[in-house]
Amino acid sequence: MKATRGRPQPLEDYGIFGPGSVTWRVWSYPTGLTVGFQRSVVVEELDPFLVASVHTSQRIFKQARIRYDHTLRYFAIVAFGAADQVAKASATLMKVHARNVGVDPVSGLRFDPNNPDSQMWIHLTAWHSILYAYERYGPGPLSPEDEARYWEECAIAAELQTCDPDAVPRTREGIREYFEAMRPRLAASEATQETMRHLLRAEVMLPPMPWLLKPGAWLGARVLRAATIATMPRWQRKLAGLRQPRIVDVLVRPLMKLTFRAVAMSGRLKVVALRLLSPSTVDVAGPMLLGIEPRAKRTYTPAEAFARTGTPTPAELYEELQGGPDLSVEIPPSAPAVAAKQAQQAPAAVAAL
Repeated sequence: MKATRGRPQPLEDYGIFGPGSVTWRVWSYPTGLTVGFQRSVVVEELDPFLVASVHTSQRIFKQARIRYDHTLRYFAIVAFGAADQVAKASATLMKVHARNVGVDPVSGLRFDPNNPDSQMWIHLTAWHSILYAYERYGPGPLSPEDEARYWEECAIAAELQTCDPDAVPRTREGIREYFEAMRPRLAASEATQETMRHLLRAEVMLPPMPWLLKPGAWLGARVLRAATIATMPRWQRKLAGLRQPRIVDVLVRPLMKLTFRAVAMSGRLKVVALRLLSPSTVDVAGPMLLGIEPRAKRTYTPAEAFARTGTPTPAELYEELQGGPDLSVEIPPSAPAVAAKQAQQAPAAVAAL
């Protein structure tokens, strides 16, 4: 479905979550598709295999705005799209990723964007980032009951990827344990730092501006960058080479809370902001933001969504796509220790952008 300049049209149904879900509440707040989304794609780059995939394709550098727009649209389809859109988007993304299988130039190990471990890293980083941004710059923490529902819904969304939904943590403590277990696997090369800094730049998120608006756009981008960095733990910033004074972390919070609260008061304003950041996402998220009811007021499970469209499940499609060429190579004798360590630790990463 193409983006339009007019009023968003009704979707076919509520997709896999719907208006009573915690996902709709958290992801539809202005923090979700701004700070939350930016944080997720930046933190993801700490996986060295993800960076290898990103640098192989070079699309986030050559087509920054397009890749940002398309990736944000995919996130929105998962949360707000109709069931048919959800199933088709899942399969399309997997087929795109299957073309990016390659060899990490540092370790000589094969990376596969559809690898289940990689998909889990990307999935949980995104869902955690969206919630964390909501807590920090939005209404605040969810109730224990709502947070439990949020992580249950996170597990439902995992059915759209190759990762095991049963392995998705269902508690905040479980999420913390997952990230703590992942920490030794993460690293930041020069390529990592270059990519993370690139994804924090205004050119990735904002379209070209008339010269009269450029000063305001520059200031807004700098504030958004500061807000995103302020959500990152110190150890992640150190790995990425991102420096920001603590006073900036403190001052940016009330400013962003007030800004997002003002935007959240109007569905139309949220659509205007979304059209600026990601035009192709408006037809997906716009109906939800404006309260436009779908043609059928019902939700579907991911399994039902795949069955309705005749689309193979991620597990089925992954098995089918495994028939590609074997890209494994001999490890250079000069780097046996690095290769051995990464062979034990590395989850191949997905090129989300």
